[in-house]
Amino acid sequence: MSRPVISARNLGKQYLLGKTIRHDTLRDSLAHAARLAARIAGGRGRGAASRVVDVFWALKDVSFDVAEGEVLGIIGPNGAGKSTLLKVLSRITEPTEGIVGVRGQVASLLEVGTGFHWELSGRENIYMNGAILGMRRQEIQRKFDEIVEFAGVERFLDTPVKRYSSGMYLRLAFSVAAHMEPEILIVDEVLAVGDNEFRQKCLGKMKDIAGHGRTVVFVSHNEAAVSSLCQKVLLLQNGRVSFLGPTSEGLALYLSTLRAHAARPIQSRTDRTGSGEIRITGVEVKVAGSARPGSIRCGDDLAVLLAYTAAPDASLRRVSFSVQISNSRGQVIATCNKYVSSLPFKAIASSGRVRCTIKRLPLFPGEYYLSCAIQGPQATNYDLVNYATQFTVHRGDFFGSGRLPACTDGILLDHIWEIVDEKQDSECS
Repeated sequence: MSRPVISARNLGKQYLLGKTIRHDTLRDSLAHAARLAARIAGGRGRGAASRVVDVFWALKDVSFDVAEGEVLGIIGPNGAGKSTLLKVLSRITEPTEGIVGVRGQVASLLEVGTGFHWELSGRENIYMNGAILGMRRQEIQRKFDEIVEFAGVERFLDTPVKRYSSGMYLRLAFSVAAHMEPEILIVDEVLAVGDNEFRQKCLGKMKDIAGHGRTVVFVSHNEAAVSSLCQKVLLLQNGRVSFLGPTSEGLALYLSTLRAHAARPIQSRTDRTGSGEIRITGVEVKVAGSARPGSIRCGDDLAVLLAYTAAPDASLRRVSFSVQISNSRGQVIATCNKYVSSLPFKAIASSGRVRCTIKRLPLFPGEYYLSCAIQGPQATNYDLVNYATQFTVHRGDFFGSGRLPACTDGILLDHIWEIVDEKQDSECS
């Protein structure tokens, strides 16, 4: 077997929730500064104490090897520690415990928004990233045309990347990372943004990289992509390795685990995170206005009811609730957050229920999972339960035409088609 280029032993990463700590990235530091400004505006200055409400292990006892030329898929539910593990492997953050050895030059594409300077143009960012990876200017120039052609951003090459759409940004970021010929390519959810043609190009490029003896570590919720690209997978759950082995076995275990989690009563779920000051005690998904759960169809108004109870000393002010909908493969497709859509509840009772109503449910027929969470001021996590329940959406007449698109991915969008009156349009302009 080839000598490992990545070797991790007993890795652990701990976060102290609610406590000010050293920030791993510039973006984390800026986010902290924004929160501090909000506290000052609200009458709480720098002297305000921020108590530790929870000790959270994002990773615990993680051990594995990746051989040269191998493609490792990292899978698991949201909050399992996948992105944290990639940050440790990329040396963006240090582990709290354990050791990790990486042999070779690493190029990382961890999320849209990292790695580029927003004020610089696409052209300037290509040269800057190449220099960061240790390449000489002549080497970057040799690869330049390939990078631009793959990304498809020729017309916008001299435009600051802050003007790019998320899809354009991602295409260029992936192209730079993939064409710089790193010995190890680390990619997080690159297939979550962009059209199908670009996804196929990404898969083809990663296969080509692996075919030339280089190593790829790949995080994705895309089951088909993981199956076609990865020889083996590492399944993370609650920050721990629950499986390391053949891709088909790992994916089957992952999907069965999601179903098992959703089938358990929420009161008995021990895999939840948060301080527990306010806890979710019940979840119900049904057609809005109905007395009891029944058949849910696409286009129905959907009601999600969350029952909760608070500890005697819990703060009941400025509380937000959120729900997240994932498809049968565990891929997040929608989030409903009270804080984002309006403002937190000014005050809630010590126990009760809240309801989130989703108008004209825009989901294709199929199986879905619902995760739920409660947060307090400054995004304090009171309770988070991933895959709290499962529900089924049946075929409905969403468009009023009796028809639905043949595809089953994504969401349904209410829309109107019409012929443009060229005469009227020209008069208006």
